Amino acid sequence: MARVAGVSRAAVSRAFTPDASVSPKTREKVYQAAKELGYRVNYLARGLTNKRSDLVGVVAAGLDNPFRTLQIEHLARTLISRNFRPILLPTSKEADTSTVIGHLLHYAVSGVIVTSDAPPTEICEQCAAEGVPIVLINKGDDIPFVDRIISDDRTAGHLAADHLIDQGAKRLAAIAASAVSYTARRRSEAFLARCRERGLEAQLFTVAMNDYRSGFEAASELTSFGIDGVFCANDYMACGVIDRLMSGRGREDVPATRVIGHDDIPQASWAAYELTTIRQPCDLQAEQAIGLLINRMAKPGMMARVEFTPVSLIKRRTA
Repeated sequence: MARVAGVSRAAVSRAFTPDASVSPKTREKVYQAAKELGYRVNYLARGLTNKRSDLVGVVAAGLDNPFRTLQIEHLARTLISRNFRPILLPTSKEADTSTVIGHLLHYAVSGVIVTSDAPPTEICEQCAAEGVPIVLINKGDDIPFVDRIISDDRTAGHLAADHLIDQGAKRLAAIAASAVSYTARRRSEAFLARCRERGLEAQLFTVAMNDYRSGFEAASELTSFGIDGVFCANDYMACGVIDRLMSGRGREDVPATRVIGHDDIPQASWAAYELTTIRQPCDLQAEQAIGLLINRMAKPGMMARVEFTPVSLIKRRTA
């Protein structure tokens, strides 16, 4: 290839190495020669040589939730833009953690991003013990040398409570899963606390999961208790609430119960929902997470850091 491109072998190597010092003209010559010869870089083979694969494991659970899909898309795009290659590892609280850990370590991943509270803590602890840089998103575990990105759930709960009360709601409620969920718990607690500060006692409706079906099933309880304003732990659940409340009614009607969700998934803006929600910006969150991951790669011994992702109220038809 060096002969075809008319450059040295060292120049060829630099041309295919991200961030290496090589002129644009030389890089273009090498790329053109590679195209003519049908050459493709074998990144796995390079990883064996460098003992660093440039793979980043993205550990995720709850892939039925549209927010998780959106979050993973932004993480993948940002990783690729930084010359990493994402590898998705689906898991759950009931999963065999040794299998996930084995995949991460056998592929010699450069780092790991855990996207929620659901993946088992053992995965995080084992990767950290093996010296693999790891960043947690919206996960409550405090592990030495493990950085975290946390959505500003306190502000989210306050925004939801203030908006519902300002809109005239008097009988308020939050819906969140009874299972351990760091973000759902923080959001609902902040919502309930803000309602008390404003002179109203809100109810907490606990459900099995923070998902569509649980929201749909909980909606009948809301009406039986006369709830006129509800904050759902996520948009996925809120969509279920709205569908149940609107059952048998025209879509142009407004539900008697005001509904606010959290995340701002694409479906929230659909005409069928027009859901008022709290936006959790996945693009910014991805930049934050990967920035921390790269910094951890460069300085593995520094103290663990926590960064917060700001949130904002998105007003639509439901509240």
